[in-house]
Amino acid sequence: MDAGEQKALDDIATHGCHIINVLAEGEQPEFSYSVGIQQSTQRPEAIVIGLKHPIAMFVINEYNSRLKAGETFAVGKFYSGFIEGFDCYIEQVHKKHYREYFGWDIWLYKGTDFEVIQFVYPSTQGIWPWDNESTGWFKNWQPILTENGKPTIAT
Repeated sequence: MDAGEQKALDDIATHGCHIINVLAEGEQPEFSYSVGIQQSTQRPEAIVIGLKHPIAMFVINEYNSRLKAGETFAVGKFYSGFIEGFDCYIEQVHKKHYREYFGWDIWLYKGTDFEVIQFVYPSTQGIWPWDNESTGWFKNWQPILTENGKPTIAT
């Protein structure tokens, strides 16, 4: 086991999760995701795409804290308290995206037997990525990781 893997396991033991931050590359946005939340709480892992890492890490840590306090979250619902002044929408991530986005979770769970939710957020104008008014840039910067790329709310 290398130092990075040990750090991840130590963070999971101490905090209930470890967070991986992935830098933007070309037209691919930066993203952050949890490792170990499902192991610690029996609730899904989480991903935030397109936000700066400190904000994305806050969202994931807040989710983890609220889970540990007993709160539950449902796919297809809106929740406040993650990004000041804006609700977040929770979507179920389809397994077809796991290899591209969740390498450390695949390592931890020794395969793809885990669940992930995606925190989706609106633009500063309150426009969601699936809204007709949404720009192509915003839609591409925050892809919806469902099987068909559309949110449950719109199907």
